Amino acid sequence: INHPLDCPICDQGGECQLQDLAVGYGKSASRYTEEKRVVLNKNLGPLISTDMTRCIHCTRCVRFGQELAGVMELGMIGRGEHAEILAFVGKTVDSELSGNMIDLCPVGALTSKPFRYTARNWELSGRKSVSPHDSLGSNLIVQVKQNRVMRVLPLESEELNECWLSDRDRFSYEGLNSEERLQRPMLKEGGHWREVDWQAALEHVARTLSEIRFKYVPQEIGALASPHSTFEEMALLAKLMRAMGSDNVDFRLRQSDFSADGKRAGVPWLGMKLAELGALDRVLVVGSFLRKDHPLVASRLRQIAKRKSQVNVLHCADDDLLMPIANKVIVRPSELPGTLAQVVKAVAEARQKPAPAELAAFSVGGEARAIAASLASGQNVAVLLGNLAAQHPQGAQLQRLAQELAALLGGRFGFFGEAANSVGGYLAGCVPSEGGLNARTLLEQPRKAYLLLNTEPDFDCHDPRTAIKAMGAADLVVAMAAYRSFAADYANVLLPVVPFTETSGTYVNCEGRMQSFNGAVKPLGEARPAWKVLRVLGNLMSLPGFEYESTEAVRDEICGTEDIAGRLDNRLNGLELSLDSGSGEELQRIADVPIYFGDPIVRRAASLQRTRDALPPRAFVGPLLAQKLGVKAGDRVRVRQGEGEAIVELGIDEHLPAGCVRLAAAHRHTAALGPMFGPVSVERT
Repeated sequence: INHPLDCPICDQGGECQLQDLAVGYGKSASRYTEEKRVVLNKNLGPLISTDMTRCIHCTRCVRFGQELAGVMELGMIGRGEHAEILAFVGKTVDSELSGNMIDLCPVGALTSKPFRYTARNWELSGRKSVSPHDSLGSNLIVQVKQNRVMRVLPLESEELNECWLSDRDRFSYEGLNSEERLQRPMLKEGGHWREVDWQAALEHVARTLSEIRFKYVPQEIGALASPHSTFEEMALLAKLMRAMGSDNVDFRLRQSDFSADGKRAGVPWLGMKLAELGALDRVLVVGSFLRKDHPLVASRLRQIAKRKSQVNVLHCADDDLLMPIANKVIVRPSELPGTLAQVVKAVAEARQKPAPAELAAFSVGGEARAIAASLASGQNVAVLLGNLAAQHPQGAQLQRLAQELAALLGGRFGFFGEAANSVGGYLAGCVPSEGGLNARTLLEQPRKAYLLLNTEPDFDCHDPRTAIKAMGAADLVVAMAAYRSFAADYANVLLPVVPFTETSGTYVNCEGRMQSFNGAVKPLGEARPAWKVLRVLGNLMSLPGFEYESTEAVRDEICGTEDIAGRLDNRLNGLELSLDSGSGEELQRIADVPIYFGDPIVRRAASLQRTRDALPPRAFVGPLLAQKLGVKAGDRVRVRQGEGEAIVELGIDEHLPAGCVRLAAAHRHTAALGPMFGPVSVERT
């Protein structure tokens, strides 16, 4: 009753539950004659707009924070008509799942701030799509007006994202309409860029690649693809490279240990269906910034942790996962494999089974024994490796240890996966086979020519400094990208390709589910789908087998009628355990990829870049190390790594392992540094 008549100006109009009930069952005139209440609006941050006078006190937003997001950021104070919803924890709502409160609000009290006053619900047409930002493959409804993406909503999928979306999936669409979008092909001549037509650009690329191919050897050409690219784009890039005689193609840009190559029984994946996470009673998460890397997977694990399942964590950073944790062990990156080895040995002792002979010299600590006891007491157990584990300098050893642990427990092991096609890249053949160079070697041993697909080496590579140096030394760098970037400094050709909303394609998520989608809007300007660009490039170079008319034709050629489930297998064959504890003296860097800097689209989503998670990176150290260095929180410090350095603000983290510096990667402030893990030094500026 005490609700304002805001329908003509309310963003919820046309999709409001209260409006529907009032129209369906209400009277044509109100009997309410008292003065209506007015509640001051709160600024909850850059994502949620508030009109709290419209609030009907259903407390759905409060319950969502408590029950799903893991922290009650909103709460209700006061009684009766003086009751109101406000932020409890801080002044803003900072959850990575906060946008779901907008969907849950039955009235217009909480609405989308980026979408505010831009369109009416009935003006929008919806298209089904799939999120490219993480390995879950959340199902989306992309809402379009006049060939422009205006809003993204969740498409219910019980097996994947249920009815939720992470804020990264929901608000990243702003990056699709960024002013940095490339719209025309460009060539660099005499150090200056000029726009050309597609024919001239592709003929120049084809001619130069052919010259390098025959003047030197085909192996002097390398290709790097983003794991956020579609299955078809990766497949055609790999086919183009192999048709030219080079096997130097890779999508694992942030990986540093490739010793498992050639020893895999199949394609690495989660090891189970996502829905099966709910049946686990014991879980060990190794090396994962879980909440930020995989927000909705974290939500699933949060639910089972509340239902007496035990979640154990072995990691290098003590992030709050907002769930009950049975045991948490935080160690230096160099100690991560050794600690996991202790867990393996302790489980072998508990189960009275033989441990690998290579672990005989390891003594088991109390923390590792506690994790082992938890896992050994379970019936349905999983060991899950996160992004940090996959990017670790001894990533293959971590995988081998996880395999041993799962075998001892009679459980399963797998990878969360970094991006939409971390599984699809393997299936598409976008990895080097015998004799080819992997992503790391391609940069450490510079090539004469590079093809970059949706890749920004400054932010997407394990060692950005080495990547930039390799690009600068090449005769030809072709950047197939949707955006202008620092690639303009070292590229010779910029080919505008479209993001996922402007092309058809396929993503294969972490559980091996192949999801195809169509474009939601037409390509912007003269930008074209990357699979078409690669097809025409193959034709111009007179390479056989580039006559595709659709992405379906590409997909059918690669997969045929084969069930891809038969190719999914995490086992390693013939990889020996060789654990290196590393030096105990030098400072070690721990690098995470911030949630809103993981790919080119989110890096350009304006509202996400105004959130707390998008603040400039700080170098976090422990209080003892800060005291030793003579610095305090807020000081400007110089972080050196190899030949590179970055000047950033210092932060204090009491839970950080001794002798470690946590400093984010994939950011312009840290792009001049070296690998994501390795020795660093810190000093006051």
